Amino acid sequence: MALPSHLRSPGWLGEFQAFVMRGNVVDLAVGIIIGAAFTGIVGSLVKDIANPVLGLLIGGIDFSNIFITLKGPSTATLEAAKTAGAVTLNIGVFLNAIIQFAIVAFAIFWVVKMLSALQRREEAAPAEPPKPSASEVLLTEIRDLLKSGK
Repeated sequence: MALPSHLRSPGWLGEFQAFVMRGNVVDLAVGIIIGAAFTGIVGSLVKDIANPVLGLLIGGIDFSNIFITLKGPSTATLEAAKTAGAVTLNIGVFLNAIIQFAIVAFAIFWVVKMLSALQRREEAAPAEPPKPSASEVLLTEIRDLLKSGK
């Protein structure tokens, strides 16, 4: 829909549209969407698989319920403390975040390592220059003879 002649779109709008449609911005948007999905997977991995196993190994401790009550009633679980309105220092939630970060960092490390290896392979095998034809060889010899003055 075209704007009436007395209304003009601001100049920055065209620049913004060109910026958004550049390949890098679209790639970044796709990366953010995939990263958000990956975060959900890692969150579930930590909460539903890693924490129960770690808790079992260290004596049945549920990481999500490791907290210190700063103010309010002392309760057995973090959820109960929040429901009671207690002010808590959530050590277990912080540990979960550290585990999630370590998993994401480890996964990103391996992705970057694989991409770097692929890039090195492409750089290591440059294409051979085409062999000159017979006429090119003759022309090169004639040029060299003319330069030498013979």
